[in-house]
Amino acid sequence: MNTNYLESVVKQFEYYKLLGEKTFNQIPADKLFTQFNEDSNSIATIVQHLCGNMVSRWTDFLTTDGEKDWRNRDAEFENGIASKQEMMQKWDEGWHVFLETLKSLKEDDLEKIIYIRNQGHTVLEAINRQLAHYPYHIGQIVFIGKMCAAQWDSLSIPKGNSEVYNAGKFSKPKEKRHFTDDEVI
Repeated sequence: MNTNYLESVVKQFEYYKLLGEKTFNQIPADKLFTQFNEDSNSIATIVQHLCGNMVSRWTDFLTTDGEKDWRNRDAEFENGIASKQEMMQKWDEGWHVFLETLKSLKEDDLEKIIYIRNQGHTVLEAINRQLAHYPYHIGQIVFIGKMCAAQWDSLSIPKGNSEVYNAGKFSKPKEKRHFTDDEVI
């Protein structure tokens, strides 16, 4: 069961990573730095924060506190990224550290205790914590992307197409598979 959980959660995170990348590809590079007001973040700033969180939380994951002393969380919200290329390097760095660590975990690791700011979590709880945190920010990225795109190609079932999409799904035999195996959710 827990092995299935690990496989499933990796697919889930990879899916959200893909949603972010599909958003980046739909908007002009300069729009990655659009900040709608002083209390909001640009896509680049959100990426910078995600990278900082992923690298801090998932480096030496089982042996050190997830809030590393070298992390400067406040600076993550002061955009220091100058180009789309630099943003993509941060994106890739964070996801690499996170996914490689996640993929290295074994079923026996899920009940181990790790710490984030001295607060104990089982590994399972820590994964679930990030399963809420990272998609929250990916949703922000997608929302900002929709506002900045000249034309938006839906990342899920386009408006008005649910009936056709569902008819296609129900025309196939029932089978066990992860929803991320489909192109569209």
